[in-house]
Amino acid sequence: MSVTVEMVKCACADCVCIVTAGKAVEAEGRSFCSDSCAQHHADGEGCEHAGCACHG
Repeated sequence: MSVTVEMVKCACADCVCIVTAGKAVEAEGRSFCSDSCAQHHADGEGCEHAGCACHG
């Protein structure tokens, strides 16, 4: 039996986003929903997805 994961939670600790595994931004061996999250909000920007207030 095999299991295929299609959706994952963004690896940013403050983020509530779920992202399709194939469309995630990969960084440091983890999956993120956006470049902002993948770069640890270096510019202070959030991921800008509706309902998410993460800023790293």
